[in-house]
Amino acid sequence: MSVRARDSLGGRAAVVGIGATEFSKDSGRSELRLAAEAVRAALDDAGLTVADVDGLVTFTMDTSPEITVAQACGMGELSFFSRVHYGGGAACATVQQAALAVAAGVAEVVVCYRAFNERSGRRFGSGVTRREPTAEGVALGWSLPSGLLTPASWVAMAAQRYLFTYGTTPEEAFGPVAVTARRHAATNPAAYFHGRPITLAEHAASRWIAEPLRLLDCCQETDGGQALVVTSVERARDLPNPPAVIAAAAQGAGRAQEQMTSFYRDDLTGLPEMGVVARQLWRTSGLGPADIDVGILYDHFSPFVLMQLEEFGFCGPGEAAAFVTADRLPLNTHGGQLGEAYLHGMNGIAEAVRQLRGTSTNQVPEAARALVTAGTGVPTSGLVLTTDG
Repeated sequence: MSVRARDSLGGRAAVVGIGATEFSKDSGRSELRLAAEAVRAALDDAGLTVADVDGLVTFTMDTSPEITVAQACGMGELSFFSRVHYGGGAACATVQQAALAVAAGVAEVVVCYRAFNERSGRRFGSGVTRREPTAEGVALGWSLPSGLLTPASWVAMAAQRYLFTYGTTPEEAFGPVAVTARRHAATNPAAYFHGRPITLAEHAASRWIAEPLRLLDCCQETDGGQALVVTSVERARDLPNPPAVIAAAAQGAGRAQEQMTSFYRDDLTGLPEMGVVARQLWRTSGLGPADIDVGILYDHFSPFVLMQLEEFGFCGPGEAAAFVTADRLPLNTHGGQLGEAYLHGMNGIAEAVRQLRGTSTNQVPEAARALVTAGTGVPTSGLVLTTDG
């Protein structure tokens, strides 16, 4: 997809299967086993078998290589396998790569997956503890000595600037995002925080993690796996579940882009990388904010949900907190990563599929168009999924 022109991918592939393990804080099994369980569950949901699969896509961060997952699941020959970089920014891009492979005829059935023991194993929230020298790691070398050691501290820099620029407080701006996520998680049996909503007062009383971020502004650390099955729209018509057609898929990186530490941009109150994604998605799908029935926006930290709403044009700069408070768009109806699980955004794509099928535990009536985004503060990606096809 060009950043300057509409592409031809839209409407040629669909998500036809979703599958996940339970979401926990201690899975008690290997990340490879979690991946295999999620992949098999997604294929069962799609009405397909391992013999149908000829492509696999995952994250560069995943510890279970595509070929190893193929062996563990008992797959045969593969014609396509790929990985996407930049942590949670890869989520929607895995589906984009699968759709590109299907549209080009390189593969017929591609499974996207992500599995980790992110609570009982490597905890991303602990920040940088040991890192091999890399070119992109140089940027971190400017930030770590100043005490910016964790993702929360990196996001706190932009969050503080957002509050200052728009004259608001963490309670007014970030609280509604956290409360909305937990409200939806409370009615989702798969969510870690099922049955446990929060109030604005509880958000405001939670402890500081990296001011202005409180504990309830930060996503969970989760053990689990999630997989998605992508195939052509034509083949999808013969499968048991209604397809979630990929109307548009995009990746985006902005100017002066770094991984979580893009502090030298002219303005810290937005997410230029998501602006790149937004322009491409709207151009290719032919849709706009008013056409979206449900938004599944990456919520590793609550401030970046606000900035995404503004980048996509749902509201003006500084207006997103009021937009969320007014409940103008059904948002993260699974509970998001704040409330359901932190699966690097892959569980959000699954929720969008459920919404289009009409099977979500927090179903939006007649939902036909869903916007899904991947990780923010990093080179990222997004999807528009629809029932049309």
